[in-house]
Amino acid sequence: MIVDRLIGLASPAAALSRAVQLIEQQRFAAAFPLLTRAAKAGIPDAEYRVARCYLEGAGVPPSRAEGAWWLERAASHGCVEAQSLLAALHVRGLAGATNGDSRSDGAHAHRLFAGDAPAAPDFEAALKWARAAAGRGSSEAQALLGYILTDGPESLRDQEEADRWYERSAMAGCPQGNLGHALSLARRATDDDGRRQVADQLRRAAAAGLPTAIYLLGVLTEHGTGVPRDPGLAAEHYREAAESGHSPAQVKWGLALIEGRHVSQDLVAGESWLRRAALAGDLRAAVLIGDLYVHGGPLPPNYAEAASWYRRAAEAGDGSAARALGSLYLTGAGVARDDEEAARWLRVSAEAGDQAAQVDLAKLVLGGVGAPEDSIRVANWFEQAASAGDRVAAFNLGVCCLKGVGVEPDEQKAAHWLRHAAEEVADAQFLYARMLAEGCGMPSDLPGARTWFARAADGGVPDAQVALAEMMVNGRGGPVDRAAALTLFEQAAAKGHSGAMFALGTIHAGDGTLSVDRSTAQRWFRAAAELGHGHAQLMLGRYLADAAAGGYDPMEARRWFEKALAQGIAEAESDFAELTSPPESQ
Repeated sequence: MIVDRLIGLASPAAALSRAVQLIEQQRFAAAFPLLTRAAKAGIPDAEYRVARCYLEGAGVPPSRAEGAWWLERAASHGCVEAQSLLAALHVRGLAGATNGDSRSDGAHAHRLFAGDAPAAPDFEAALKWARAAAGRGSSEAQALLGYILTDGPESLRDQEEADRWYERSAMAGCPQGNLGHALSLARRATDDDGRRQVADQLRRAAAAGLPTAIYLLGVLTEHGTGVPRDPGLAAEHYREAAESGHSPAQVKWGLALIEGRHVSQDLVAGESWLRRAALAGDLRAAVLIGDLYVHGGPLPPNYAEAASWYRRAAEAGDGSAARALGSLYLTGAGVARDDEEAARWLRVSAEAGDQAAQVDLAKLVLGGVGAPEDSIRVANWFEQAASAGDRVAAFNLGVCCLKGVGVEPDEQKAAHWLRHAAEEVADAQFLYARMLAEGCGMPSDLPGARTWFARAADGGVPDAQVALAEMMVNGRGGPVDRAAALTLFEQAAAKGHSGAMFALGTIHAGDGTLSVDRSTAQRWFRAAAELGHGHAQLMLGRYLADAAAGGYDPMEARRWFEKALAQGIAEAESDFAELTSPPESQ
């Protein structure tokens, strides 16, 4: 120690030489005072080494601010290594403000104990120091300069210059340069030879252990681009990159394990890899985990788990996750059913341009849910899409115009958009037919209405099947066709349409279409009544009160009359009174 102190007093150069020896012996605490002596004398290499000590906490308490200050000094004195490292710190927002920093002891103490929280990247400063080091032959700085010119702020980008620096760095054997050169070649590769060059550069970078290069080599190998196609080898590349912390590779490797694709299936490990990627901020991984738990398949459904992962991605701005989360709130799967919360997340997705979310939000808005401005927002989305030729949007815009959602009610405009949508959308065919039948927004046209009801019925719309059947029974807009009407009622009833069930009850009760079958009539009246059809409830009550189908049950009849009355069926009042009056008053 005495010798080291004497050397330190002898000359800055000798102090640096001895400090280097001590560093090689891992004696950083002993080396640091000697380095400081040389650095304060303005020796660039010593300044650089002092900076590294502060950055790495070697022989001195770590301080990124102090390290960056010494790097600035070394870089200003021409130290290439300092210039390159300083540029890298600026790109990561880790250099802080160093220019013009005071050399006073107070300023030194302030830097030493300053917080080391990352700041915003300073690409201007990074460009300055990377260009300086690159020009003096640093292959690492050349690769970094290529990155800044490619992915930095728009004002700094210069792809042609970036490609030249990446190529120089790659030729010097820098793995980061190989990776950057591969990406620049990939943008220009138009033939097999060009794709092989891309693969060769990625192979060189991957051999140095760069996770991104390993992952991209896996992508090329999976698809046989520039290399022989080998899905098994691609999976190994994904595994290697995943183990190095590369999130997209973790997603690929996780899915391979879950699906058993070219590897032994392992559901738990696969989900764990997706989870690691999601926790590291990969939004696609979070959505995939949510999908796994919603759709089941390899893993059992778990809507609460799915909701938590969708929420993670949605809160970070993923539109597909926001729509999925909104759907869970709509159905109450995994979360408490909440239409307002559903509207909130559907709004996030819809504003990102997701048309399915726009439609779902529109349905909520039409039902009176959502923020006041949602109505205008929804109408604007549909108008833009409809004007661009989207038939579904045209249907939804027609509904908005009809109901005055986000726009002034306008039956003529509604009819225009519904007619446009009716070329492809069955629901639009039904609604347009109804407007024709009622003369809503246009003159009444019963034959035209019947034609459009028929198209919608062929498209499987139960309401259209019932409407067309009723026109056929009554001969409206065309000839009477009771047999065809019966088939349509049966088709709609099979889909749970209570009106069709009631109509079938009426037919079997004896409307002239078929022979009377009161047992079948009562069965259809009951089916419709249980779905809340008021007139069916009345008829079922009458059948039970009169034993029309052979089953007398006044107590149940009373219950159905009460239900019919609750729905405003005035005719049920006299039936109820007659059933409940004392015998002597009857």
